[in-house]
Order: sequence, then C-alpha cells, then structure tokens
Amino acid sequence: MGVPFINALLTIALFHDIFLIDVINNTLEKYMNYIEFRRIVEPFTVFSIADIRQADSAFHRRRLNEWQKKGYIRKVVRGYYIFADMPLYEKSLFEIANRIYEPSYVSFEMALAHYGLIPESVYGITSASTRKTSHFRTQIGSFIYRTISPKLYFGFDLVKNNEKSFKLATPEKAFLDLFYIKTELRDEASFEGLRVNSEAFNKIMKHVKINNYLGIYGQISLKRRVNNFLEYIKHA
Repeated sequence: MGVPFINALLTIALFHDIFLIDVINNTLEKYMNYIEFRRIVEPFTVFSIADIRQADSAFHRRRLNEWQKKGYIRKVVRGYYIFADMPLYEKSLFEIANRIYEPSYVSFEMALAHYGLIPESVYGITSASTRKTSHFRTQIGSFIYRTISPKLYFGFDLVKNNEKSFKLATPEKAFLDLFYIKTELRDEASFEGLRVNSEAFNKIMKHVKINNYLGIYGQISLKRRVNNFLEYIKHA
C-alpha cells in the first residue's frame, strides 16, 4: 500500500470528519434556535408569525414548517400555532378562540355550558364577533363565530387564566346573544329544546342586568321572546 493511497484515505477521513462536524453543528444550531424561539413565544398560548417577528425581524416562516413537521408545534388556523405539548383544556381553548379571530368573545352555547346552564354536549367553541360568521375546523377542535352588531360588542368579562386572560360573556349576555341569533326561540317547544337547567338559571341570572342589556339590543321582538322564556323557566 503506497504513500499516495494512504494520503488519499487520510484526506477522505478528514473531509468525512469535517462533514460530520458541520452536520452536528448545523443540527445544534437549529435546535438552539428552537430553544430560543420557544423562550420568546412561551408567554403566548397561541402565537403568530407577527408575534415572533416582534422579537426577531429576520425570522423566516420556513422554520415554522420545519418544526411543524418535527412535531414541535401545531398549526391551529392559517398564521396561528401552538406548542404540540401544550395541555388543551377549556380555558386555553377559550384563549385560542379569542386570539385566532379578533375581535371576539366566547358566548352562546359554549358560555352557557361553562356556567352549567345547559348540558356540556356543545359542538365547538362558540363566540360572538363583529366580523363575518365563520367556522374553523382544526386539529384541536371547532371554533364557531357568529356575527353580532358592533353596538352589541359588550357584556363580557376578562377572565384570568394564570398570567393570561380571555374574554367570556356574562351569563346574561350569553343568553341574550343566543336569543338574538336564534330567532326561532319563541315558544315552549323551542325553549324545551335548549334543555336549560331551570334551577341554575333562576339562581345565576340577574333579571335587572337582562333588562338593561335588552335596552341596548333595542328589539321589541327579542324582548318579547326573552320575556316569554323567563316566564316559562320560572315554572319549569
């Protein structure tokens, strides 16, 4: 075995080691970039590319695609992501619902179920928004948004969830929002279909607040239907 051949083998081995070092360094760099990225967006339950670029204007969207393929993050809807290992529970889903379609607040059936006023067999997170009616079917659940008039964008609380918060309709507003949207709610048969817990309703609901809110809605037909329901639930 001649010297040239040995030198050739050494050269190959050297380039092989350099290649491995480059691969390892590149992998470490990407991993460290993800660690830094996670540190930056950790405060957000759901984050967007705009959130990331506030901290790093040079951030490239392809990184999100890479991390999604590796299972680090999950896409909720276009432009919004969560960490794949984030526990999903009611409050975090409410936060996500608020964020992916703004302005909005959780209301209608979902809010009523949250307060124990109707059974919890609710399909999707229902929210009120001044934007057009929309429905997002995602990997983590369905998010339904129904349009309300801008003057009706009120009657929600900012509920704390650890260091974060979300907007949730008061019981009275969720109830009125539902009657506002569902004009078919007008008689005993339709009222029974709601399966409202009469004991919880009569205990939780503040009639003064309902009447004050009704004045802002300014609809005679809505007031009539609501009063019919209040009379019905009193004796249910």
